[in-house]
Amino acid sequence: MPRNRTSISKAETYREMSEYWDAHDLTEHWDEGKDVHFDVDIKSEVTYCALERDLSEKVRAVAKRHGVSSDTIVNMWVQDRLLTEV
Repeated sequence: MPRNRTSISKAETYREMSEYWDAHDLTEHWDEGKDVHFDVDIKSEVTYCALERDLSEKVRAVAKRHGVSSDTIVNMWVQDRLLTEV
């Protein structure tokens, strides 16, 4: 839950925030934005792993339910599992 209302949507919950942005576009508030500067140093590697068709379909379904990509959910699961293995 957000600690404060967001500056644009005035939402107090994530649900309110998502409902607001489902109905509005950032271009409606372009002049309200602030300039920000940041550096991005992404170090990632793409590795493909074969999955059985049934597993792949289940992964996609779970990812969709959570609103993330299949890549994201698999990365989260692998990271979680590796924490218990190391």
